[in-house]
Amino acid sequence: MGEWKRVAWSDEYRFLIYHVDGRVRVRRLPGEKLLPSCTESHTQAGGGGIMIWGTFSWAALGPVVVVEQTMKAANYLNIIADQMHPYMAFVFPTGNGNFQQDNAPCHKAWIVLEWFEEHTDEFHLISWPPNSPDLNPKEHIWDVMEQQLGAQTPPYPNISTLRDSYLDIWYNLSLVMYQKLVASMSRLVPSLLKAKGGVTRS
Repeated sequence: MGEWKRVAWSDEYRFLIYHVDGRVRVRRLPGEKLLPSCTESHTQAGGGGIMIWGTFSWAALGPVVVVEQTMKAANYLNIIADQMHPYMAFVFPTGNGNFQQDNAPCHKAWIVLEWFEEHTDEFHLISWPPNSPDLNPKEHIWDVMEQQLGAQTPPYPNISTLRDSYLDIWYNLSLVMYQKLVASMSRLVPSLLKAKGGVTRS
C-alpha cells in the first residue's frame, strides 16, 4: 500500500442547489392530469450550482477551490500553481509524491503539461489511462459530501449558502474515512487487472 500513500488525488465536481436528474412518478386517476397536486414544477439547470476542485492524500486533506466559471486551462493552471504546488511540497517534502488528475481537456492543455514538465524534480504526474474505470477515490468523497449535503435542510436559498455548507463539510471530513479510501486501492487495482478492466466485486 506504500505507493498509494504517496499519491495526491484530485478531481472537480459540480454541486447543484436542486437535483434535476431524477424522475418523479405520480399515481393519478383519469381527469387528474393537470391538477396541481399531480404536477411538479421544474427548476432550470438545477437552480444553479458551484464547481469545486479539491485534492487529498493519505496524509492530509488538501486545498479546495470554488471555480467561479467553467474550468479552462488558464484557471486550472492557476489552481495547480497556487494551491496544489505548495500542498505537494508540504505533504511530500522529499519530492517522492505523485499527483493524479484525469484526462479532462483543461488538464491536458499544453500550458498545464508544460508546467508539470518544469516541476518533474518535485513530484511525478501520474499517467491516467483514457476510457478506463474510474478508480479515483476522490469520487467517493464527492458521494459522501452529497449525502451529507442532502441530510441538511434543502433547498439552499442561494449559491453562497451552498458553498459555505460544502466547505464546512470538506474541512470536517474524517481522516479515517479518506485513509480507508486510499487503502482500498491495494485491493481494487489488482481486482481490476484480474477482470481485465471489467466489473469487479471489490
